[in-house]
Order: sequence, then C-alpha cells, then structure tokens
Amino acid sequence: MAALTATLTAAGGLLLATAAPASAEVKSTCGTYICVATAYQGRDYVQDITVTTRDGLPGTLRAFVGDYRGSRANVSRWRFVVNQEIRAYPRLAVCGGLDRGGRVIENHCVLIP
Repeated sequence: MAALTATLTAAGGLLLATAAPASAEVKSTCGTYICVATAYQGRDYVQDITVTTRDGLPGTLRAFVGDYRGSRANVSRWRFVVNQEIRAYPRLAVCGGLDRGGRVIENHCVLIP
C-alpha cells in the first residue's frame, strides 16, 4: 500500500510540475494537415506552441510568431523562443507549419486577441 501511495504521489507531482500556470490561457485550432495549440498569458507573452500533424505522416514541423493585420499575417518577423514576451499589433499570430519533401504543405495560425 505504501508503494502505491508513493507512486501516486510521484505521478501527481509530475502532473503539477508540467501543468501550465493558472493564469495561462490555452487556445488551439486545426487546419487541413496540422493542429496548432498555444499557451499564453495576456496578449504578448507566449509560453508554448505545440504543432502536431493530423494524419500522422512524417514531415518537418515549424513554430513561429508574428503580428496579424487584417487578412495578412506577417509571420516571418520572429522565431519563437520559449517564454519570451512578443509585442505585436493589433493581434499576435502564433503559427505552425508543415513541410514535406522540401515543400510547404500548410501554415496555420492561432490569433491571440
């Protein structure tokens, strides 16, 4: 019984250590081939970007951020660095991309208000 309690306590500690802070918000969206999820605080502080394929096939996944103006995203401005404050106006575009065979298959963005 003591071993089971120790195991559950250790597992619970891992869950607490990897969970996002209570003040963080999570937003996600999917395109045709990829899904992009981000954890952020406020409108300028991105904690994490997760990019996954929907079909499970191999490819190169990218994460990047930029500002979003109207219908055009200027996403080539910044390379994403974990836990870095990023100023963008009027909205922040948190994006992921999928490349296969040297070709860009899809870029998909989550917009942070």
